[in-house]
Amino acid sequence: MNPALSVIFFTTASGAGYGMLVTLGLYAAVGRLPNDLWFALTAMVVSLGLITAGLLSSTFHLGHPERAWRAFSQWRTSWLSREGIMAIATYVPALLFGLAWAFPTYVPLPQSLLGILSAVFALGTIYTTAMIYRSLKPIHQWHNKHVVPSYLMLGVMTGAMLVLALTTLFGERTAFLTPVCGILFAAGLTVKWLYWSFIDTSAGASTPTSAVGLSGPNVKVTSVEWPHTEANYVLKEMGFQVARKHAARLRHVAIWAGFLLPAVALEASILLPAMAPLLLMPATVLMAIGIIAERWLFFAQAKHTVTLYYGSSSA
Repeated sequence: MNPALSVIFFTTASGAGYGMLVTLGLYAAVGRLPNDLWFALTAMVVSLGLITAGLLSSTFHLGHPERAWRAFSQWRTSWLSREGIMAIATYVPALLFGLAWAFPTYVPLPQSLLGILSAVFALGTIYTTAMIYRSLKPIHQWHNKHVVPSYLMLGVMTGAMLVLALTTLFGERTAFLTPVCGILFAAGLTVKWLYWSFIDTSAGASTPTSAVGLSGPNVKVTSVEWPHTEANYVLKEMGFQVARKHAARLRHVAIWAGFLLPAVALEASILLPAMAPLLLMPATVLMAIGIIAERWLFFAQAKHTVTLYYGSSSA
């Protein structure tokens, strides 16, 4: 599939923002949130800012962004519609949670309850985003069991790392967050590696032979002539191809920048706590670069079944 930059930014930025809400909400639930006004305001602005910027950027990929509101009416059948509803609904507990954290005297509701609600709604929104791709049966690289865990894990991982970077910047301490981030990096790399292994060693059920209703070990169907003599919109959007060597390089970028080097920085920050801000801030930037590379590959390596019509041997 054509890796549109707007969708890449949406899934990475909003995923990190929702991951921050999950991390902050769970810390509120156990009563470990730093009691600092400026830290609270900064954390909520960064989280909601990433979410909002991501959601707005997602409309740029639409042919008619002004009609985006119509998607909300299809919630019974469309995961895109459910995602939109969840995204808007998440603002309610998130804003109340931020107010209760920064200005507790003005919000009578328990901070822990609002934190849990924010975390649940944030996870629900990430889940609906992942299901948009998971539900597309014609795309083998998306319609599999590895997509949803990958989206959920990487969203929480990037969000937790952002929260950790902010705590070190403000001189705050949130117990156990550094080792938790280390565990999330290990889990994130594991689920991503399982996904890559799956798409490397499997193919979609449809083939040129099955597409014309034939079967048998000795039956082989090949395309004599393409439907078009030149590239068209279908091939550009659904048959985007990335060279194997480029995909391998980008995977290495994703692995090292997105997981391994930030994990090393985490370990170093434990051994050298005075150097934590200097270690974790660059590590967070590296992580963002790695996750962008990972997400670009997620779209670029996806192939629609329609490519069989244009001479592809598998989808």
